[in-house]
Order: sequence, then structure tokens, then C-alpha cells
Amino acid sequence: MTQLQRWQARLMGTSAPGAVVLIRLYVGAVFLSEGVLKFLRPDQLGTGRFDKAGILAPGFLAPLDGAFEIVCGLLILAGLLTRLAVVPMTVNMLGALLITKLPILWGDAPLFDGKSGWWDLAHESRTDLAQLCGSLFLLIVGAGAYSLDARLTRADSAVPAKAAVRG
Repeated sequence: MTQLQRWQARLMGTSAPGAVVLIRLYVGAVFLSEGVLKFLRPDQLGTGRFDKAGILAPGFLAPLDGAFEIVCGLLILAGLLTRLAVVPMTVNMLGALLITKLPILWGDAPLFDGKSGWWDLAHESRTDLAQLCGSLFLLIVGAGAYSLDARLTRADSAVPAKAAVRG
């Protein structure tokens, strides 16, 4: 097995059960829809939101974030390169939590006027936390049995076995 094949096996290999597809469907669908909405509603969810939150270069970063959410959401839904796709989405969720939600604790969150304290933080960050946990789960266990990752890994491991039988 070459170095590239070992890396690919670690990246795409999964022994997780088929039920992981439920997590993939949720996580992928939310990332996909939020990415699309950054383009459909730029003032509320894209560039305008990034600007209001105080994120630098909102005209560049909001569309970039939206594009990443669309591409990674589709990869997660398909179960293709799932572990690779959830890495930028984990960073995305950590950024969202730190930049837009954490300031709720001390009542200084530009996107959430009048909200402060633990319970408002817990309420407003619930989707981000679910996406973060779902992404970390997929990073750890992989895409599961019903995924392109599993199918491609099975196909790759079956080729040498067939060659060995013929030899």
C-alpha cells in the first residue's frame, strides 16, 4: 500500500454504521441551505450580517463563507471526502460562536440587541453548537456505511483482492 493509498484510506475509511447518514443529512443540509441563503439574502445573512457583526472584509468573506458552506454541505450530503469537508465547517462554526455568539454573554453582541447572559447565549447558539458537534462527530467516525466514501474505500480494497486471486 502506497503512502497516498494509506492517506486516502484514513481520510475516507469508515466503519461507522449506516445510521450516520442521519447526521450527514442534517449537517449537510443546514450548511448547504445557509450557504445558499448568504447569496439569496445578502443583506440579512451574507455581507450585511458579516458587516453588522464587525467581521473584516465582509464583501469578500461572506461570499467565500457561503461558497464553502455550499461545497462542503454537498460533499457531506453525498458522503464524499466527508472528513475533509467538515474541517473548514468546524472552523466556520467555531468562528461563528466566538465572533457572533460569545459576546451575548456580556450583552455586547451587535447581531443580538437586548440579549445577554448564559441563557440567551445558549438559545442563540443552539444551531451553531449542533453543527459543530455534528461536524466533529463526522470527523471522528467518518461518513458511515451509506456514503460515497465507504463505497469508494470498499472498491479500492476489493481491487487488490481480485488481483491476488488471479495470481
